[in-house]
Amino acid sequence: MISYVSTRGGISPVAFDEAVLSGFAADGGLYVPETIPKISTAQLQAWATLSFVDLAFEILSLFIPRSIIPDDDLKKIIAESYSSFEHPDVVGMVPLDKQGNVIVMELFHGPTLSFKDVAMGFLINVLDYLLEKRDERLTLVLATTGDTGPAAAWAAAGKPTLDCWALFPRGMITEEQERQMTTLNASNVHPVGVENCTDGGDDLDFVVASLFKDQELKEKLKLSSVNSINWCRVMVQSVHYFYGYYRTVEAVGDDVVFSVPSGAFGNLFGGYLARSMGLPVKQFICANNINHTLHTVLSSGVLAKKELIQTISSAIDIVVPYNFWRYLYFSAGSDSGRLAAWMDEFEETGRMEFNSETLAIIQHGFASIAITDAQTKATIKNTFEQDGYLLDPHTAVAVAAANAFKESLPDRTKFLCLATAHPAKFPEVIRNCLDSDTGLPGQAMHTSLDDASTVCQHLRLCDIENLEFALVDAMTTNLQSH
Repeated sequence: MISYVSTRGGISPVAFDEAVLSGFAADGGLYVPETIPKISTAQLQAWATLSFVDLAFEILSLFIPRSIIPDDDLKKIIAESYSSFEHPDVVGMVPLDKQGNVIVMELFHGPTLSFKDVAMGFLINVLDYLLEKRDERLTLVLATTGDTGPAAAWAAAGKPTLDCWALFPRGMITEEQERQMTTLNASNVHPVGVENCTDGGDDLDFVVASLFKDQELKEKLKLSSVNSINWCRVMVQSVHYFYGYYRTVEAVGDDVVFSVPSGAFGNLFGGYLARSMGLPVKQFICANNINHTLHTVLSSGVLAKKELIQTISSAIDIVVPYNFWRYLYFSAGSDSGRLAAWMDEFEETGRMEFNSETLAIIQHGFASIAITDAQTKATIKNTFEQDGYLLDPHTAVAVAAANAFKESLPDRTKFLCLATAHPAKFPEVIRNCLDSDTGLPGQAMHTSLDDASTVCQHLRLCDIENLEFALVDAMTTNLQSH
């Protein structure tokens, strides 16, 4: 049976349910499987025509023991998790150019119009399933830079086993994203708008991590997290790489390049996981905005925290990519001592530099680039005018990155650009990019967002300076009411 260990190596291996229910490992590390399952060539061929839901079952059952979630229950959880998606195939595939070499993989057809729905609904349903069997309740606390919060809030709404506390940096996400959390009318969902977050979501991540470091407090408040620190999130995100690959190639074994808008490295880690399992990916492009921590480390070997800069691709405005530690763990040959030393050095100094040997390992199969706001805007405008397709500002980062690398790769190389959000979530950005003083195009609208704009909001407000104390107080009061 597959077991899960901490990247820091300070705790004994645990089962899947313990890893998922805990979120963070008790030693401050991130949970990963002791070994990554390998897919045979025969399996890869056999899965090529499966639907997204059936493919998800085949992949996820490799990580989830039947003794914890039997096959029939797992199939029901998967089916329920994608039943509310608008696209009949869950994921849409849209070629941008006439040659069909640049393809947008639409991951935003879920209930909150973001790729976070692809994994979040499943994770929340798994938590609810496990907690119901145990007759227990959890308090979920998460930080969001735009899309994670709405996805978690929507998936958790009404779940009798969960309370969901979604923290967001006030004024640094769109009103549409905020209202997706604050208009749910669910008594177990608690959006918290946090003021004065100089480093945006990174400030919130620091507070969340501090809560989890206090084991006594974690037990008292029954804390867990559904940010992509939770193993289940990144595990599920491997599925869309398999699905996108199969829908792009003519034959299994053909080359595909994935261009991924990147902030915390969670989505990219899902791709790395798929490749490690055996998916024949030619290359990943790590597409950063000008908060380019990942581009810097992948290109130069220097991992350094810098001051956050607000951009129009706000969901990837991240300067501490915490899922990169998972990638570094496997890059270091699963050497937890080495990884822990790296983490400690970074926490103490805010900087570390890898030697040339380690850098070569980290760079294997990865390219990276930083895309400016001006390039993002131009990509949105040009793609809409030339191809009639409207990109959101995060997908535009991925498309701009793919365009930048096209000349350096063979002419028939397929570029699969991950579309992580619906453009309707960013109306002011779209209006500005299209130089439109009048109405927005139909692709920039969605009825669910229109509906949310007309109803009351339910919101807690707090300053970042008082956030930890205020959260503990509010969560304690809430638990006492149950």
